[in-house]
Amino acid sequence: MSNPVSAREADDAGPGTDGRGWPFAVAAYAFVVAMCGTTLPTPLYRMYQRELGFSSFLVTVIFAVYAVGVIVALLLLGQLSDSVGRRPVLLAGLVLSALSAVSFLFERGLPELFAGRVLSGLSAGLFTGTATAAVVELAPRRWAGSATLIATAANMGGLGSGPLLAGLIAQYASDPLHQVFIVDLTLVAAAVVGVLLIPETVRVRGGVSRRPRRLHVPPSVRPAFVPAAMAGFAGFATLGLFTSVAPSFLSEVVGVSEPAVSGTVVFTVFAASTAGQLLMGRVGVRRALPWGCVILVAGMALIASALLTASLPLLVVGALTAGAGQGLSFRAGVTDVSMHSPPERRAEITSALFVVLYVAISIPVVGVGIMAVTLGLRQSGLIFSGCVALLAATTAVLLWARPVGRDA
Repeated sequence: MSNPVSAREADDAGPGTDGRGWPFAVAAYAFVVAMCGTTLPTPLYRMYQRELGFSSFLVTVIFAVYAVGVIVALLLLGQLSDSVGRRPVLLAGLVLSALSAVSFLFERGLPELFAGRVLSGLSAGLFTGTATAAVVELAPRRWAGSATLIATAANMGGLGSGPLLAGLIAQYASDPLHQVFIVDLTLVAAAVVGVLLIPETVRVRGGVSRRPRRLHVPPSVRPAFVPAAMAGFAGFATLGLFTSVAPSFLSEVVGVSEPAVSGTVVFTVFAASTAGQLLMGRVGVRRALPWGCVILVAGMALIASALLTASLPLLVVGALTAGAGQGLSFRAGVTDVSMHSPPERRAEITSALFVVLYVAISIPVVGVGIMAVTLGLRQSGLIFSGCVALLAATTAVLLWARPVGRDA
């Protein structure tokens, strides 16, 4: 979930078009592994809290520094693979992912946790746009029409698999705080070997810019950008909530402390998001963006009800509903912004959108942590749900008053 795929020149056709499927599969696998590493700590935060004695607020701060790493990578290095090639950037992203795992593996306190999250954010910001491009460019002709959807599924599938994998290991392993990251390093090592073997898909060019990218949205694009950013902010804030304090909600409010359960609940959000993104092709941009917001409102209402009643089934249904709404509106928003952007500025504009989304995944969650100190997790979760629902509902009303998108 980062930068758009850059168009290839006719004479730079990727080698994957010759019908070989293994480089395409390797790129998708590497994408899954890198994204999996970014969410692995989610079911483990409660264990770190008990070990180190910090509050739920500090959990949200540890999580939020991940977004700082993503934004820095987006601003400074988002287009690096267009100049130096896909493989070097994919390898750099995997190395950063491995260093993040090593930080957690040898954790002795908060500094290693913060370092691990920053490294993970840098890996994600560097990796996702490049991996999306690589998957599309390496796709055999028979998969060309589905390559972008497969890249999206790899992205969201990896994000969802991290908490599920870590939760299961934490539930049944004897030393989960170490064994989780040993497994992760093994998966990353296999991805590194695979990426070393895949062909390069772009012609290496010089002149790498060292300046941060200027974030500017032209006036002609703003009617599409603003609702996409509003809907995306609400959706990504929800993802941030689940990948940071969901285990605390489950333990302190619902009364469920098993890491396998918390990992599975977080997994459902991303699985539903993937389903929502796949559904967008059938629904169309014009309808998907407002209806995704409406579904997100319904999801937040269910989550609020779950917090009020301490109901695990309601929380799962709310996670599925909110995830589906987020995925539907997210893909519709990105598609609409891309359609309205001049080709020569598409990367810049979409990068600006993703900076907004990664602000959304961090700042509101820190707000929940601050409120939890004085109001408690239940009350702060209810306030958060209400704010997200209000933003999504406002976006839906604006979209019905002034529809965007053009469906085939």
